[in-house]
Amino acid sequence: MKLNLDWLFAPDLQRLMRALGAQGYATYCVGGCVRNTLMGLPISDIDLATAAMPEIVTEIATALGYHVVPTGLDHGTVTVFAGGSGYEITTFRSDVTHDGRRANVVFSSDVAQDAARRDFTINAIYLDADGAIIDPLGALSDVKARRLRFIGLPDARITEDYLRILRYFRFFAVYPDPEGLDAEAVAACAAHADGLGQLSRERVGQEMRKLLAAPNPALAIAAMSKAGILRHILPQSDTQFLPPLIHFEAGEAQPWIARLAILGGQGLTKALRLSRQEQGDLAAITSGLGRADTPAALGFGHSYHVARAIILGRSAMFGTPPPPNWPQELARGAGAKCPVTAADFMPLLSGAKLGAALRAAQNQWLASDLRVSKDQLLAQNTGLPPK
Repeated sequence: MKLNLDWLFAPDLQRLMRALGAQGYATYCVGGCVRNTLMGLPISDIDLATAAMPEIVTEIATALGYHVVPTGLDHGTVTVFAGGSGYEITTFRSDVTHDGRRANVVFSSDVAQDAARRDFTINAIYLDADGAIIDPLGALSDVKARRLRFIGLPDARITEDYLRILRYFRFFAVYPDPEGLDAEAVAACAAHADGLGQLSRERVGQEMRKLLAAPNPALAIAAMSKAGILRHILPQSDTQFLPPLIHFEAGEAQPWIARLAILGGQGLTKALRLSRQEQGDLAAITSGLGRADTPAALGFGHSYHVARAIILGRSAMFGTPPPPNWPQELARGAGAKCPVTAADFMPLLSGAKLGAALRAAQNQWLASDLRVSKDQLLAQNTGLPPK
């Protein structure tokens, strides 16, 4: 079986793969680009596996005029920048020892050994420069059926790297198995959930971002909760509002931080290594869920994504449809300008009294759905009659 693929036949990728092959080093595309192509899904990154050692890859790629960055030499990985794209190229390898966080590897020239050390069967299919499929483990049937299976025994794969627990549920959320979650795999994930505590916060945070950003992570998250896994990551989580939130999203996916907020993601800044922007968005959404601001008021005070998360989150929590015309109301708020400024209260008020009056007027304007007039606000906060 051969595939004719535009991305595979990009000139620079072909040149790179064929140059390595001409020197006797088998080189294949592997991972997500192959998996998604076989499933008819868009691809993003293009990763390669090769029999060549990193220094050989570097030498050949440099001779072609490409820029090479040693992004993971301990694991045999370099990134080659060619034609505006970055190709992560890793030498075939097999694991020797592991501690649940990292593995000591030996390099190999055997693609079958490389396949055997991967996590899931759907990630162990290779594609050569001509578009021919190399399937050392006979995993093509799993890809066609969208069947998510660990390679070998789930316990063995998980104890090699506990992050595979989260990866299992993330992959299920992105590539839902029509037959549902595998009971043996879930049991193994649950049995080793304590191992998640050994992982770096960066790795856990990155994986949770990907999981919560999946089109519909509700079933995966519910399964993690039922199996006692989710509490290791989100100790105070409540999963009941996530399915209705996704329903109200109506196919327009939320930022992952909105899903974290509806699960109850407070206090996780360090645990998930949240950026300042993520911290601010999480705090704003969480606060907004407990308030009664109108869509227009939310549009005035927040970005579209934060305001939308609050509106849909409230609907999920209270079981009511979002307000009618809420997108238009968000736009009205985003384009609005508070009718009063500090200068409007001067010189009648100054100092602390000026600040208090301005804040009160702004809050009244927001509470009025951005409709009360400037004269009314001034009258209410200065005691002077409206003009």
